[in-house]
Amino acid sequence: MPKLNWNNQADRERFWHSSSHVLAAAVKQLYPGAKFAIGPPIEEGFYYDFDVKTPFKPDDLQRIEKKMVEIIKKKEKFGRREISKKEAVKLFGNQQYKLELVKDLPGEKVSIYTNGDFTDLCKGPHLESSEPIKAVKLLRVAGAYWRGNEKNKMLQRIYGISFPSEKMLKEWLHKKEEAEGRNHLVLGKQLDLFSMHSEAPGCVFIHPKGMAIWNGLVEFWREEHRKAGYIEVNTPMILKKELWEQSGHWDHYKENMYFTKIDNEDFAVKPMNCPGGILIYKTKRHSYRDLPIRMAELGTVYRHEKSGVLNGLFRVRKFTQDDAHIYCIEQQMEEEIGKVIGLVDYFYKIFGFSYSVELSTRPLKAMGSKQVWDKAENALMAALRKKKIKFKVNEGDGAFYGPKIDFHIKDALGRSWQCATIQLDFSMPEKFDLYYIDKDDKPKRPVMLHRVVYGSMERFLGILIEHYAGAFPLWLSPVQVALIPIADRHLGYAEKVAKEMQEAGLRVELDSRNETVSYKVREWQKQKANYILVVGDKEEKQGSVTVRERSGKVLGAVKAKAIIEKLLREIAERK
Repeated sequence: MPKLNWNNQADRERFWHSSSHVLAAAVKQLYPGAKFAIGPPIEEGFYYDFDVKTPFKPDDLQRIEKKMVEIIKKKEKFGRREISKKEAVKLFGNQQYKLELVKDLPGEKVSIYTNGDFTDLCKGPHLESSEPIKAVKLLRVAGAYWRGNEKNKMLQRIYGISFPSEKMLKEWLHKKEEAEGRNHLVLGKQLDLFSMHSEAPGCVFIHPKGMAIWNGLVEFWREEHRKAGYIEVNTPMILKKELWEQSGHWDHYKENMYFTKIDNEDFAVKPMNCPGGILIYKTKRHSYRDLPIRMAELGTVYRHEKSGVLNGLFRVRKFTQDDAHIYCIEQQMEEEIGKVIGLVDYFYKIFGFSYSVELSTRPLKAMGSKQVWDKAENALMAALRKKKIKFKVNEGDGAFYGPKIDFHIKDALGRSWQCATIQLDFSMPEKFDLYYIDKDDKPKRPVMLHRVVYGSMERFLGILIEHYAGAFPLWLSPVQVALIPIADRHLGYAEKVAKEMQEAGLRVELDSRNETVSYKVREWQKQKANYILVVGDKEEKQGSVTVRERSGKVLGAVKAKAIIEKLLREIAERK
């Protein structure tokens, strides 16, 4: 087994997968009657699902964690064997979940891994032994339906994390504590941005203050896309079954779609925007002179995600994609890819994100000739190199219809989020018989680029809330100015200033509550208002306001007109 490289995702997954087996081994020793389900690595750490008579409590996690440490110190090896399904059925005896998995696996043989006295049905891979695991922490227990199906039994899922050193665990726990202070679900409620309700699981209810941020994102998006030569379209939410059969979604994505019947015909709620946009392309006869066509859509889609994976704004069933589809000739591919890369780079710099880039190439099961794939991959590489962007190549990880570029942004805590993507598609133009008339007056097949910048608007909003810890830059902030009159007699002047600011386009909250000024200031600092303006006798006489920044820094008395001009400049610069 090669040496562990913690910067390699596959090695981290191998490490965490091995840790999940140690967790299961500890549970087996402490709870002899436990039934074992699955225990995969996840983005950060691992989990294992158990069926036990009594739900686990926090004290139980401490006992299990202690037992895991004991097992790890024994440096037990992870041994792999292949056995027949018949042997597997005998081996797992009354382990009903393992028997169900054995039955569903293809072929006549299955692989098993053994560490100590615990044996699991598993394809691996694993560490050679538990020796590299130097630090482990069990984090929480949650309910999880077997196989994510609400009709199945609720299991006990234990989440954990492990590292090759105690220092790494301490650093991770510190970062996690900081992240909890930025939790978008907590801040979303505190700042009155959005809510989630059982009446619409996996869907977000965005409140007025949340819509202020949303609209700011959309206005910025529209402004920059107009400059970049995009046209905007809007397509229906529900489309006929035949369209989804033609696109391939009916066969390959059906389990993630919602369906309905209208006039005894089958329809589906769209999980993706591309087929609708393609129908718009087909309404006209296109010349090579018309291309590239950059067709953008802020399209709302619905995807049937399992309830167990829903996670605030990060994983939802209804979301809006900032989609765009670019139809171009082959000779334009590299230039168009370069333009999208430039647009993505500009957007992310505005928000203060650094990012890394990955290029995914031709998979084993790919549509189209190797020659066409080589041309597409070379176009992506050339565009990245021309922009002097470093990138990692993920061999064989492209979509079946074409290679892609993925952008992974890093937030204020150094966490990585995959957002923007650029995909080259040979499949859709073929499936829908798209063409343009070339210089020789003959029909040719266009190349189709799929791309998003934000990705999901809801998810991007969640990322921003945590990235900024709720303290948004002025141009996005739902409350840009809080205006506080010292006494009731100053309310008239405060209303006059507030009206001038609102007419200038600023978002202002006038606080006339019967509370002390110091109390109001503290409250608006908690609400992350960018500027807190106080007005009293002196300010009314001078036509000024006393300005305090969100940080608590007092700028002193400033003419009302001057502060309006200052804020408008700051908004225009999108600092």
